[in-house]
Amino acid sequence: MVKNLRWLIRPGLRKKGKLYENTERYALMRSMRAIDDSDVVLFVLNAEEGIRELDKHVAGYAHEAGRAIVIVVNKWDTIPDRDQRTMTDFTNLIRQEFQYLSYAPIIFVSAKTKQRLHKLPAMVQEAYEHHTRRVQSAVLNDVLMDAVAANPAPTSNGRRLRIYYATQVAVQPPTFVIFMNDPDLMHFSYERYLENRIRAAFDFTGTPIHIIKRQRQ
Repeated sequence: MVKNLRWLIRPGLRKKGKLYENTERYALMRSMRAIDDSDVVLFVLNAEEGIRELDKHVAGYAHEAGRAIVIVVNKWDTIPDRDQRTMTDFTNLIRQEFQYLSYAPIIFVSAKTKQRLHKLPAMVQEAYEHHTRRVQSAVLNDVLMDAVAANPAPTSNGRRLRIYYATQVAVQPPTFVIFMNDPDLMHFSYERYLENRIRAAFDFTGTPIHIIKRQRQ
């Protein structure tokens, strides 16, 4: 069961000035403290106002803290002529502005009309289960070796990256150590490729995963 859950909701601020800046700063600090004490973060966006800079700071902090995240778009009932296309456009905007949160599911709700609120508990529980998931080393290495066979590791200055094996060392978030001949040969794009293959094999929806590159002694 989820132990700690936090709703990160923005204050409705409209006026500029010193008071506005101080309130924004306080809202950010309050959100950061809530993230530190949470297992699952419900990151709430206001459909009427769109995405603000404060949202980006809060989302980035939650991601770097390794928390499970569910993105909640509230006040969807206030959007005129809303349909599937409108929802798709807003989803694409979120994915564009928060590319690092590609693992976080998105749900459109209305706190006023209770629209889709009944779906939130199951989404939170699923994110928490994935956040605490452990993968057997044998199965993990089968996936890793299949990934390398399908897309061989790149070379650099005549040297080829060689991946030997991997193991999971932690949860919340799931953290994997991959042993190789030289971590400097692991390009970011290939690391992302391996992460995507791990995600495709094991459902980690709602949670970031960390990969630690380590040279085998």
